[in-house]
Amino acid sequence: MKKPNRKLDFEQARAEHARLGAEIARHDELYYREDAPAISDAEYDALRRRYEALEKEFPELATGESLSEKVGAAPSEKFAKIRHKVPVLSLGNIFADVEVEEFVARIRRFLGLSPDAPLALTAEPKIDGLSCSLRYEEGRLVLAATRGDGYEGEDVTANVKTIGEIPHRLKGHPPSVLEVRGEVYMTRTDFAALNARQAEAGKPLFANPRNSAAGSLRQLDPAITAGRPLHFFAYAWGEVSQMPASTQMSMIEAFKHYGLPTNPLTKLCHSAAELLHHYHEIENQRAALPYDIDGVVYKVDSLALQDRLGFVSRAPRWAAAHKFPAEQATTILRDIEIQVGRTGAMTPVARLDPVTVGGVVVANATLHNEDEIKRLKVRIGDTVRIQRAGDVIPQIVEVLFDKRPEGTEEYKFPEHCPICGSDAVRETDPKTGRKDVVRRCTGTLICPAQAVERLKHFVSRNAFDIEGLGEKQIDQFYREGLIRRPADIFTLAERDKRSTEKLVAREGYGETSVRNLFAAIDARREIPLNRFIFALGIRHVGETNARRLARHFGTFEALRATARAAKEGTDARAEIDNIEGLGEVVAEAIADFFAEKHNEDELDALLQHVTPLPMEEVAATSPVSGKTVVFTGSLEHMTREEAKAQAERLGAKVAASVSSKTDLVVAGPGAGSKLAKARELGIKTIDEAEWLKLASGE
Repeated sequence: MKKPNRKLDFEQARAEHARLGAEIARHDELYYREDAPAISDAEYDALRRRYEALEKEFPELATGESLSEKVGAAPSEKFAKIRHKVPVLSLGNIFADVEVEEFVARIRRFLGLSPDAPLALTAEPKIDGLSCSLRYEEGRLVLAATRGDGYEGEDVTANVKTIGEIPHRLKGHPPSVLEVRGEVYMTRTDFAALNARQAEAGKPLFANPRNSAAGSLRQLDPAITAGRPLHFFAYAWGEVSQMPASTQMSMIEAFKHYGLPTNPLTKLCHSAAELLHHYHEIENQRAALPYDIDGVVYKVDSLALQDRLGFVSRAPRWAAAHKFPAEQATTILRDIEIQVGRTGAMTPVARLDPVTVGGVVVANATLHNEDEIKRLKVRIGDTVRIQRAGDVIPQIVEVLFDKRPEGTEEYKFPEHCPICGSDAVRETDPKTGRKDVVRRCTGTLICPAQAVERLKHFVSRNAFDIEGLGEKQIDQFYREGLIRRPADIFTLAERDKRSTEKLVAREGYGETSVRNLFAAIDARREIPLNRFIFALGIRHVGETNARRLARHFGTFEALRATARAAKEGTDARAEIDNIEGLGEVVAEAIADFFAEKHNEDELDALLQHVTPLPMEEVAATSPVSGKTVVFTGSLEHMTREEAKAQAERLGAKVAASVSSKTDLVVAGPGAGSKLAKARELGIKTIDEAEWLKLASGE
């Protein structure tokens, strides 16, 4: 893993950022949907930290994808889906004691609090389980859902009702609507007993208590869940008709009063020093606790301050998770294999002698790119120290050179694609003259690996999501020549009618499965515009940016026409560049995609069979919803960051500069060129007092 402070130019950072985003998305899918993480939490956290460090050093990369906006993974199709009334977001991470002091100082700066002003925070153990929301109406449990992708989860109501600790009816006088959030977990003792029963029955063993809890809760048969000892801790909430308390700590007390289980190790603290003291106390107790934890969560206690602090990207400003240190082990690197992605990026993967790290068997680790191999000076046959911090992808921390066997050779990164044999090059940026950190296969149209990966992306869960057409089927159909491009998916049934080798005659298929596959394909002949855009696989256009493009342009025809005209320096390029959350990098990628004749031909073929539907309009919720707002000058009643956060909560888009697309400028004392430009363009300008009235709905 590269060090975050390693100097990169923008193009190198952009390439690494894109690769990390794809890798993180894959591990989110494995962790949240499959309950089968491939790497440890520490390894996963390391990937996210590197990703965030790149965005901090190069703000242009923070386009709203992956880390910036996404949480979890899409819900499984096995269960009915439940839309969360209030999104279930994630937490930012802290890894060092000094970062706790920075976290508290950052909150004070945002709120404009002096260093000696009182500020209470809670500290609670971070349970390593499965996030779950419980909806109570008039005190009765009516719904239970997993986190899913943060916006939509799986309906596990019947299964949750088998967990003895979760009351079907609350005590006392709870709010008429109370959505309780917490963690479903399994104790270590119960986990060991369950695995013993699995072994006795000849069934696969669970990797750890978290996986066993997730697998137990997500059973289609509630009777299986009922037979497994699950537990629950309540620590947060979603929709509440009337708040029963005004602080985080008193909300936890209210949960306890209603009969919900809460964690007794939660403590109220009044300084960074107290937070750290409690963190290390819990760390020392960790091995003796009956359940797994992977850190301590800090939250601002006052709910009024939480509301003022708001959220940034995928996480609240008022909370953070302080993770425990990563666990390490040594093993031998037996081989380095090259994987080729849909953009031609060649990623080296270390194949290791399997070793247990933190209770999980690790056999693979990412090496990222050839520069990382050179930095580590790693060779096949080396003894290496690997690290995993939680339950995600492992990383090689160092090579133990004193254990290097004789005769090992320096690893030479291949200069040809291992799949198609095309040249593999590190492209040179014509603007900077510097080489990309990623080596890419140049056989774009002839490389089977790239074609297959593009097809897999096209049918993935958050794109076309075609039931029965997963990665294995895409691999098979591509090899057999049945599907070579997206349009082929929608002609498969018609071609099958004319074929002498019917799909139904192939191994693994029958009349029912073939009929279901064709029906699933037909069901996707109309698809929301944002999913269609995401499915195209345009670089730097993930789910969030696809949604932004869909909302801005309304139709695919409008997007396509603008993108075709978006040469550098044109108004069309500026229009894409100025869409909130996109920027120059994304605008360039979109223009490049539509400038490629092959992509246009593919689109023409696809649009003969598929109709992208405009996104549903989001109803305005405030006077500034959907409007672009610019703040300039100094503010007296709130900090600049707090004002921006308030505007975003009200549905406004906050821009850094004034343009013809700006709707409103809020000008305080000292406003200069931005105010002058607003007046020149005839844009409405108000002061801070008027803004506060507008924001409050007066």
